[in-house]
Amino acid sequence: MKPGLFFCFKWVPGVASTVLSLIFLAVSFAGSEEGAPRSGGELVFALPVTPSHLNAAIASGTAIGIPGAQLFASPLRFDENWKPQPYLAEKWEFSDDDLSLTLHLVKDATFHDGAPITSEDVAFSLMLVKDHHPFSSMFAAVERVDTPDPHTAIIQLSHPHPALLLTMSPYFLPILPRHVYGDGQDIRTHPANTMPVGSGPYRLKSYIAGKRIELVRFDNFFLQGRPYLDRITFITGKEGKGTLFLEMRHGKVHMQSFVMPNEEQERKIVDTGMVITDKGYQAIGPLQWLAFNLSSKPLDDVRVRRALAHAIDREWVVDLFYGGRAREATGPITPDSPFYSKDVPGYPYDIAKANTLLDAAGYPRGEDGRRFTLTVDGIPTTSVDSYSLLDYLRHEFAQTIGVEIRIRNHKDQPAWKGRISSWDFQATIDHVFNWGDPLIGVHRTYDSKNIRKGVMWSNTQQYSNPRIDELMALAGREPEPEKRRAYYAEFQRLVLEDLPLYPLVLLPYRTVHHPDLRGVDDNIWGVLSPLDRVYWANSDGAR
Repeated sequence: MKPGLFFCFKWVPGVASTVLSLIFLAVSFAGSEEGAPRSGGELVFALPVTPSHLNAAIASGTAIGIPGAQLFASPLRFDENWKPQPYLAEKWEFSDDDLSLTLHLVKDATFHDGAPITSEDVAFSLMLVKDHHPFSSMFAAVERVDTPDPHTAIIQLSHPHPALLLTMSPYFLPILPRHVYGDGQDIRTHPANTMPVGSGPYRLKSYIAGKRIELVRFDNFFLQGRPYLDRITFITGKEGKGTLFLEMRHGKVHMQSFVMPNEEQERKIVDTGMVITDKGYQAIGPLQWLAFNLSSKPLDDVRVRRALAHAIDREWVVDLFYGGRAREATGPITPDSPFYSKDVPGYPYDIAKANTLLDAAGYPRGEDGRRFTLTVDGIPTTSVDSYSLLDYLRHEFAQTIGVEIRIRNHKDQPAWKGRISSWDFQATIDHVFNWGDPLIGVHRTYDSKNIRKGVMWSNTQQYSNPRIDELMALAGREPEPEKRRAYYAEFQRLVLEDLPLYPLVLLPYRTVHHPDLRGVDDNIWGVLSPLDRVYWANSDGAR
């Protein structure tokens, strides 16, 4: 089902994406099964990368977001049509002036340690996310959260927030127990980050960094009868690599997401009887780009950045590395967004222009034909092979524009994140998501107030443009979609002129799962939502 714009309490979400066309190669799933769901059994889920901890309130990324949505509940959840649905909040409403949102919480919800979930916990969690999460701009309008009684939280805003309901999703606002995380310890190193007390359908049994995360059913979950599964085991790191074709074939792994199989791999998946789908990525908006550290020479010169862009054949990248299944990216906002503008500067493959720009920037070729050396970091992940792409760039740049690429490797993603977030890089391949609305997933990359050393997926490029900041501020408080579109059109044009990063492709993600699994939602957040509805249809299925 294609998502669309909807209106709820005066709010229009920031995205109405069109799902990529995909012919299902196996029978699909959620919502069409007859009979009552079965209880029991284990789901083994291969995570794309290893999370460094499990506190989703202070970090972003799919590796922490997928288990985080099972460990922590949120005020709302969303369906496949972008419509908010009750979760911890059974109902909600905006004030007439759009300057407050009142959440009415369910009255029988408890944390995993038995303590009741109250409005104080909601207030604590929201302000914690605002202060410590890389997506700080999504709650910039929040002044405070009033708690007139244990089951009412009133979010007070300094100005209208057109994406506020979307920020109530599991990925953005996990509700943490104040009595655990508010004990005065540094939240970044809090011991509960790796042994969390949660509020979601599953509780933590064990966490073995780099290997596996074991969750078990929370019997006192406030949604009666759920979750259906007894256990979810997330396999990570080395144990998670290579599982798609081997372990899934033998029934040892039942689900994997954020994968991009080529045509041959997709055929092998079908041969195993697995289900493959592109559903569940509507709100993700995945972009792959080449990011530049603007404080590092020679990348502080926009002419150099533009030259590198002209030296990359994106059509070739799409065909060679993605089998034609990806799409070329043209800017910071994905084409599926209603705020996308195609009226932006383009950087077609043009070697002559690239060399002219480098000459003008004061980087002539030496006697050996080289201009300068550029260190580029690859991102270690099972879902995107950045190192093959960097090998292409190394060869291409050396042959055509005299730039030598030195590829820097990392043992795992935390090591890469540590280097990039501390600004110890010149350029890096990265893949970053739009997250449903530009206010949530796009502003963070370009906001000069979000230049935060040590925080990954913030403005690690250290990009600053006062007009860009102004446009984001205007769009971030404007409730009228047409006016927001105008602001974002200028924003996209200026970003492409300044080029703090160069968009490459729109990533064609897929989810693969066992054919006997039911209740795998095709909502806009996919596996970044609670898996409380997932169950085994066949009692003889994988357990």
